[in-house]
Amino acid sequence: MPSLGADMEAGTLLEWRIAVGDHVARGEVVGLIETQKATMELESFADGIVEALIVEPGTHVPVGTVLARLRGSAASDKAVTELPPVPTSKTLPVPTSIAAPLPPASPPPTSRVRSSPAARKRARELGIDLAALHGSGPHGAIVWRDVVAPPVVDLAASPPRVAAPLAKPRRSPPTTGPVRDAIAAAMSRSKREIPHFYLSHTISLERALAWLAEINRERPIQNRILPGALILRAVAVTLWDFPELNGFYLDDVFRPSEQVHLATAIALRTGGLVAPAILDADSIPLDELMRELQDLVVRARGGHLKSSELTSATITVTSLGDRGCEAVFPVINPPQVAIVGFGAITRRPWVEGDAVVPHRTIVATLAADHRVSDGHRGGLFLSALDRLLQEPATL
Repeated sequence: MPSLGADMEAGTLLEWRIAVGDHVARGEVVGLIETQKATMELESFADGIVEALIVEPGTHVPVGTVLARLRGSAASDKAVTELPPVPTSKTLPVPTSIAAPLPPASPPPTSRVRSSPAARKRARELGIDLAALHGSGPHGAIVWRDVVAPPVVDLAASPPRVAAPLAKPRRSPPTTGPVRDAIAAAMSRSKREIPHFYLSHTISLERALAWLAEINRERPIQNRILPGALILRAVAVTLWDFPELNGFYLDDVFRPSEQVHLATAIALRTGGLVAPAILDADSIPLDELMRELQDLVVRARGGHLKSSELTSATITVTSLGDRGCEAVFPVINPPQVAIVGFGAITRRPWVEGDAVVPHRTIVATLAADHRVSDGHRGGLFLSALDRLLQEPATL
């Protein structure tokens, strides 16, 4: 069971997509696992032939538990290799953004009903038989939201009166549940352990948006580039000159990353968020980055992320512009050392020479780890990002 978060302690194997005797390649999807935060695809850590599937689907096991064994392929004839290797939060460099400790592992369920640990716990509390429920999770798995308390009916009472529906029902915010608990635990740890400093800078997007409008004019809708992709690309390229913002702080040592694996925060329809990474975001063309971003959003909300996408991020970008927020001051996702935020694109008065003209602008913010960088370097980063967005054709 791989560690997919700095505080992750356990996970549930939902299904295998391989069988004994199959040949698998490094990076191939071999199964589906669920953490307290999300469901994702498990990738093989090595090439080889499946010798044994040790953990059965539906089993909740601690991080580091051997799930399966591979033996070397005929070409290499290597000794038995464990899949996956035993990781810990200290040896695995990159966790997900909001992973948090799971409760202690519980015994495997007696039934073969596919369900999440949270769903089984809630079912036990309410005395509900999981076999009688319909699952809405991946591949029909029963998840927490599927388990509800049965209505209590008083047969001696008269039929209840049905009240007329309100014109606009009040919706309570999702303040509890496993995902919210995971977010709270991880962000509490971040604020407790990391000395944050915050900077903000307002950037004119007038040139960038005009350039996007020009290149999108002759393109079909499905091939158009959105401002968000251009901004992600600009952040990734700017990081070339600011390695102290791109990497991990582990065991009291900063470890810069040679690659820019840019995580982007994606809100889930069921509540909470995940931050999977676009790998090598600084070295792929803008069109490809746009396709990667669209694909990532679809798979994140469909529960089809790959484990590598949640364990590779070197820095995170978050945006609340679509929520109408002018600026966001985010919390660093440990062991990363920085996170960049963006607000809504808004029209503001802008000084050009001696004239005041309307410009479309965006507020960029930086939260960084003071153990690794400082306000001087952070200010230079935001200024460099601004200059790059004034020359969008270079991206």
